[in-house]
Amino acid sequence: MSAIGSGTNDQFVRSQYVASLDDQSRDWELVLRESHHRMKNTLTLLGASVRRDFARAGARDVSVALDRFERRIVAFGRLYQLLSDSDHLPAVSVEAFFESLCEALSRAVLEPAGIRCEAAIESGTLPMSQCHRLALMLTELVTNAAKHAFPSKNDALIRVEMASRDGAWLCTVADNGIGATGPLQGTGSRILEGLARSIHARLQGEAGQGGTRVTIVMPTAA
Repeated sequence: MSAIGSGTNDQFVRSQYVASLDDQSRDWELVLRESHHRMKNTLTLLGASVRRDFARAGARDVSVALDRFERRIVAFGRLYQLLSDSDHLPAVSVEAFFESLCEALSRAVLEPAGIRCEAAIESGTLPMSQCHRLALMLTELVTNAAKHAFPSKNDALIRVEMASRDGAWLCTVADNGIGATGPLQGTGSRILEGLARSIHARLQGEAGQGGTRVTIVMPTAA
């Protein structure tokens, strides 16, 4: 009986291990899909801003347009680095990581579109895996707002907040745009929801005449 019980237990442990590996694989595939999705959308915005700049530039302004384009490419490289760093790094500074992310997003995506960015990031630490997934979600929300929230608005603003409250981190992206009919839609929303599940977070969204606001609520113990 002992041998049979032991064998059954070993089989159970192996099956649980395989299931865990499958979950990790699906999680990583999700992150990769979102990374590719994000880079594609960011490159689309970058290309549009370059075409706009060069269409406006006269012969004497080409060097200025080239200089702006170079700065955007550098910022895009920094953004890609932040979104693709290893998940196995130890805990990192929330303030340093997300301030760098907001700066890269502002230079690569928002400034070329004439959108201001404000960031209010509280200090603290989180595992790199959680920062990485929050960063992918935040970038999705910011670029989505940049693409859809401001069809004809001169004082466009996107504000990013990271705050620790009651055992959870709250990551909020708010804009003063036209107000989405649904803050989360399409392929991006499905990936967002999958990433949220991977860190045991939930999404809260609201939209109205004052703009759209989406908050990611992630338990500290996730």
